[in-house]
This record gives sequence, C-alpha cells and structure tokens, in this order.
Amino acid sequence: MALAGSDSMEEGKGETFLLKAIKIGGVVVLYWFISITMVFLNNYLLDSKDLDAPLFVTFYQCLVTVGLCYGMHLLSHLCPGVIDFPSVKFDLKVCREVLPLSIVFIGMITFNNLCLKHVGVAFYTVGRSLSTVFNVLLSYVILKQTTSFYAILCCGIILGGFWLGVDQEGVAGSLSWTGVFFGVLASACVSLNAIFTKRVMPAVDGNIWKLSFYNNINACVLFLPLILVFGEVGHLVHFSRLGDPTFWGMMTLGGVFGFAIGYVTGLQIKFTSPLTHNVSGTAKACAQTVIAVVYNQSSKSFLWWTSNLMVLGGSSAYTWVKGMEMKKVHIPQEESKVKLLGEKSDAGV
Repeated sequence: MALAGSDSMEEGKGETFLLKAIKIGGVVVLYWFISITMVFLNNYLLDSKDLDAPLFVTFYQCLVTVGLCYGMHLLSHLCPGVIDFPSVKFDLKVCREVLPLSIVFIGMITFNNLCLKHVGVAFYTVGRSLSTVFNVLLSYVILKQTTSFYAILCCGIILGGFWLGVDQEGVAGSLSWTGVFFGVLASACVSLNAIFTKRVMPAVDGNIWKLSFYNNINACVLFLPLILVFGEVGHLVHFSRLGDPTFWGMMTLGGVFGFAIGYVTGLQIKFTSPLTHNVSGTAKACAQTVIAVVYNQSSKSFLWWTSNLMVLGGSSAYTWVKGMEMKKVHIPQEESKVKLLGEKSDAGV
C-alpha cells in the first residue's frame, strides 16, 4: 500500500460494526468512482476528432505512472510514517527480466484503449468480456491447468452474452468490427498479462509497485518506435491544442487515475476480499454501462441488455465458482488474491 497506517486486522478488532461498514462502503465508493471516471476520461481523450493518436495518449499515461512511482518513492523517504512505498531505483537487469511482461502489457493497454475508442463506454463491458474465457484457455495451453465443468459453463454464458451483444450492436447499426477485434485482442492480453505477472514477480521481490515502475519504464521505451511507425508524430505536429494547458491537464489526470486504480484495487481487496473485489468490479461494470447509456441518451433493445446481463452474470458466477474451489483445496490467502485477480483483471479495468 502506498499509504501507511492501515494494518487493519488488529486495528479492526476494537471497531464497531457501523464503523467497519462505513470504512468498507467508503473504499468501495472510491474504487467505483476512480474506475468509472478513468474509463470515461480515457474515452474522452481517445474519441477526440482533432487528435488521432491513441498510442501517444497511452504512452503519456505510462510516463505519468513512472513519474508518480518515483515521486511516491521520494515522499516515502521524506514522510516515512505517512507514506509507505518501496525503493524504485532504476536497474537495467530488472528491466530486462520484466521485458516479456512489458511487451504483453503494452498490447493489453493499447488494444484496451483502441477497443474503447471504437466501441464507446456502453458496449465496452461486452466488447472486453472474453478475458475470463481466454484465461481458462491459456491456463490450459501454457500452464497445463485444467478447469472444472462449472467454471467452463460460466465461460459458455459469457461467450453467449458476447455474441448476443455483437449481434444486437449489428442490428442497431452501431457495431464496429474493428472495436470488437481490438476487444478480443485486449482480452487475450489481459489473460497473458496475469500469467506473465506471476512469472516475473520474483524479479521485483514480489512487489506490485516495483513491477508497475519497471513495466511502465519499458512501455515508455517500446511505445516510442510504435508512435513513429504508425505516423502519430504527424498528427501531433498538426494538433491545434498541443500548447493548450487544459489538454495536458486532462492527459495528466488520465495518467493519475491510471496510477490510482492500482492503489484503490489493493485497498478494496484489503478491506473486503479478492472475491468481494471481483463482485464489486462486476457491479461497477453494470453501473458504468447504465451511466453511459443514460449519458448518451441511447435506446437499447431488451436483447442488448440481456447480453450485458449474461456477461456480467457469467463473470460473477465464475468468480464465485473459483472462490469455492480455492476454499476446498485450502489455497493460502495471498495466492488466492493473485489467482482471482489474474482471472478477472480490470484493465483495469
């Protein structure tokens, strides 16, 4: 955790039920606010008609994350009793060890943003819904891990909801096959990201903040040639708001929210549980979809809403099934956190 002082188990013993409930409610609300705001903010930045440079937007957000990690590192030395953050001194050897994950990471965040750019916030939940399915598939192919019948059944519900959602977007005339394609790629990368994260964690002493620091440093370097190859430099040169402080403020805010989601995710898990966190994430996705439809004053069919409910219901059921399976085999709490988060990553979501 970036902020010290919530060694919660012992402190919580003397708290009343009401105080605990208020704390948990506050953390969940904070998670929802930051996560939903980040999605809408990214949609605003990526949907700009004047600037068609999604790689640059993503690069800048990674750069902000690196700066914030280093800033928190400095603050932890200045205020050791208030800020608890690991040392993040640059080490080329660690960068090389984290590089395979970083390649997957830039694919994940790039395809995620491209999906959001093309499908919008309302269809984003469905468009990016296959990460659980890919997790089951890739865990079997790469890690040789089998999955229970009930978990596969949940994946079948998610797949059904995905195809129904695609069909209904097509009926409404708002389907972007490009957005769907990027959504499928983003989902695959989310699953690969979870698998590679487990492999490289020893290189950063098992610390998620160190991993974020090195991952984003690598991403910044890898994005530079991609920005050149895809011709985004030309778009930036001719962008009329390049000197506008408001534009850079929104860009920086997007990076800050990207950094903050990592903190509030950990905070929500600490105050609840990995299972509750994933249920909260599913409910948040539902609220996010409703807000987007109301905000855009869209009219959606019954089957369109059914597709969303299938995706969200299948995801929630999968989380519950995996949670029950982990309890049966007595997987330690820390390992269960990694497994559940890996199987339903919010890119983040």
